[in-house]
Amino acid sequence: MGGLHFHPTARIMSRYPVFDPSGLKTRPLSERSNRVSVTDFLPLPQPQPRELVEKRLPDILNGKALKDFARSVRLAGERGRPVIWMMGAHVIKVGCSSLVIDLAERGIISCVATNGAGMIHDFEIALIGATSEDVADNLERGEFGMWQETGSHLHEAARRAQEDGLGYGEGVGRYIDGLDPPHKEASLLWRLWKAGVPVTIHSAIGTDIIHQHPEMDGALVGALTYRDFLIFTAHVADLVPGSVVLNVGSAVLMPEVFVKALAMARNAGHEARGFHSANFDMYDHYRPRVNVVARPTVSGGTGHVFLGQHEVLLPTLYELVVAEPAPFEDDLE
Repeated sequence: MGGLHFHPTARIMSRYPVFDPSGLKTRPLSERSNRVSVTDFLPLPQPQPRELVEKRLPDILNGKALKDFARSVRLAGERGRPVIWMMGAHVIKVGCSSLVIDLAERGIISCVATNGAGMIHDFEIALIGATSEDVADNLERGEFGMWQETGSHLHEAARRAQEDGLGYGEGVGRYIDGLDPPHKEASLLWRLWKAGVPVTIHSAIGTDIIHQHPEMDGALVGALTYRDFLIFTAHVADLVPGSVVLNVGSAVLMPEVFVKALAMARNAGHEARGFHSANFDMYDHYRPRVNVVARPTVSGGTGHVFLGQHEVLLPTLYELVVAEPAPFEDDLE
């Protein structure tokens, strides 16, 4: 059956072949070549006068829309309204973590939600100051994703989080704090754990390299990611007119998670309407457009699509949000 056979430790009684992961071989991270280094990450830009920053973009089409949306983000933060930042792992891989960290530490972002890859890249950055292997090369050798420290540490963090009833992102942030790795200051999970801003991890089983490890416990990962889904849904339930929801670079997973959380919130009697939403990505994907931008704002609010590379577009958004104070227009509600 092509190497598939019953895995005795899994306690599975299926009549179908089940792959046995107990013989998988891992390698130390020190032997891996990485494509991304923390030394290449974006230094935090210093806030500039709003007039100068806004003059960089014309008041036409998406130039005006991006400036208006940035004002909505800033206004929501100033007035204590939720700003939910959903994102894929590439935000971290292209060196933009510092922007998200700063917006959260300023009290502007109230919740960050990402996938399992985001957690993995962030943890590796904290641990060794680098991440992102050569997938094609390592896949040829049967070594893609088979890195000992990444799997063992994150599974241990998950076990401890489950024991103490913590969320997935919360547990990994706390674990990084106890581990005290050399590059923890660059870690979004650790910095936001310290700041008390939730980072929720939404892991689809089989999509992350740590799911390949012999230590993988599907029930554990499922329980923790479901707990984070409920934490995330609680923040979605708090959405009010003037709140903001961003999806940055997640083409499928986070838009699907968001629309289910929104349905649950409204079903339970929460208004969760009238907010500003936007999708930031290189391409105009179907699910972000309908599940983040279009459907949630049918009965009020605004929706935007901003296309471009994260490493170009996000610094522009950040500079617009944190520009030196200037009067805000109340008609952006």
